[in-house]
Amino acid sequence: MKPLTEQDIRASFINCSKGEAKRVNIPRDLDERPWDDLDFLGWRDPGAPDRSYLVAGLGDRPVGVALRFQPARPGFLHRSMCALCLTTHPRGGVSLMTARKAGPAGRDGNSVGLYMCTDLACSFYVRGKKTPEAGGRFEESLTLEEQIARTTANLSGFLDKLTA
Repeated sequence: MKPLTEQDIRASFINCSKGEAKRVNIPRDLDERPWDDLDFLGWRDPGAPDRSYLVAGLGDRPVGVALRFQPARPGFLHRSMCALCLTTHPRGGVSLMTARKAGPAGRDGNSVGLYMCTDLACSFYVRGKKTPEAGGRFEESLTLEEQIARTTANLSGFLDKLTA
């Protein structure tokens, strides 16, 4: 992924107002991010436990979305799989992330959801640079490049639904 600046990120959001984008807590370590290993930039809002943000470098410009999710609650342990990178995690490691649709549909309250790694570290899981606590990745016959392409295609499909 091409490195992004704070200005790039704020201008990329498709499902929130300019005022909302201005108030987003942008990561302070953008210069230190391993951009070559990222298929998208994802982060949780430290000031709002139910908010995350994702910016993908799809096409000729970055596309950003504000996401909401329900933080994990104590309860029985089960595993879930991320629909982007196909990594399995124990309870709380995968969350239903919902995003308000762009434009009039979003203003009418319509949203789209997808089960994703709660930490949005899909790029690192696919590349084997991060391992889930007690979950894992299935052994696949796909090459790393094919797995990366599948992850970005899954993300692109999700983003397409936000603008449809």
